Amino acid sequence: MTFRIGIVGAGQFSGQFAKLFHAHPLISEVHVTDVLPERAEALVSAQRLAGTFPSFEAMLESDIEAVAIFTQRWTHGPLVVRALQAGKHVYSAVPMAVAVTEIEQIISEVQRTGLTYMMGETSHYNPATVYARKRMAEGAFGRVFYAEGDYVHDMDLGFYAAYQFSGGENWKSTASYPPMLYPTHSVGGVIGAIGGRAVSVSCIGVRDDRGDGVFDREVSMFDNDFSNATALFELAAGGSMRINEFRRVGYPSHLRESRFRYFGTEGSFEQLVESAVWQDKHGFTDVTEQLATAASMDADDPSLAGVDPALRDAFISGMAPVHDAARLPQELRGLPNGHEGSHHFLVDDFARAVAHGEMPPVNAWQAARYTLPGIVAHQSALRGGERLPIPDFGDAPGV
Repeated sequence: MTFRIGIVGAGQFSGQFAKLFHAHPLISEVHVTDVLPERAEALVSAQRLAGTFPSFEAMLESDIEAVAIFTQRWTHGPLVVRALQAGKHVYSAVPMAVAVTEIEQIISEVQRTGLTYMMGETSHYNPATVYARKRMAEGAFGRVFYAEGDYVHDMDLGFYAAYQFSGGENWKSTASYPPMLYPTHSVGGVIGAIGGRAVSVSCIGVRDDRGDGVFDREVSMFDNDFSNATALFELAAGGSMRINEFRRVGYPSHLRESRFRYFGTEGSFEQLVESAVWQDKHGFTDVTEQLATAASMDADDPSLAGVDPALRDAFISGMAPVHDAARLPQELRGLPNGHEGSHHFLVDDFARAVAHGEMPPVNAWQAARYTLPGIVAHQSALRGGERLPIPDFGDAPGV
């Protein structure tokens, strides 16, 4: 069974996924809508997609089966709910939502309708997360009692331009988006590897002092002046998780945006900008090469001569050796990838979930466990670090 998908939002990011949706053998047509019709038309023309819709409402009234939402991050929750109510399967860029009530509504609609919802969290497929998940399944960590996830993306390295593109004249009001309301690139790499959930949090926010009108409460539509935030979470299985969300940081985020550390009773794993190490009580092993991603390559590239056949698909598709590139459809090979090799897996898992009725890895319940901790952490920061409980909606049915 194939299905048709409509992309909502034709900005800088969605174009990368439009190409992958268009190539996937389980997706027959790709349509686009945007509040600026010329953007939608340009994307359709550039990638020879099926066509445009004049509005989100028109897309929901059509007979396409699924939508992929790539709009401003604080708009996702309500749009997802409307799409589910209209009978559409939903792929949503991160975050899932910005309020507990929005997450509750999404899960309720998924339960009521039986439709597929998947959040496109890249860190679930981050090579470090994939590696740690495998070692966890082997029991190599023993009991993981502490883990760290950092999303260290400085405003000076790309975010100013992104907000200016999407926010128009009033871009500074949206560029003040609270760091902990975008927590999934850090939380997802921890919970996505070791499982479980966060049950409480204490968070400290750092008020910005750049003085350029960004992270200024008088300008901010979110009444936010935190540019950096650090949260310590209690985990349901015992132990703790420390999460950093930094937007003013002297760090080369263009080289690596997310990084992770996991400490267990028998083994541990640590990642830096260009290195990664597995450690146990006997010594350490440099695993950097297993996690290193390369730019997508042509299958006939001479540099692939002599490469282990088991690794060729990873190199061709811009992935790391630790990735299972062989599970992906041939149609995606050689197409642009991103976020350390995650984009192909995101598209394929959603396509399989819709076409075959499978539960995607980052389903609504898992997405809530990647998103809710940050929402509550921001509230904790606003209350001076007060320790607050984190609600939970349980496990996905059948998982």
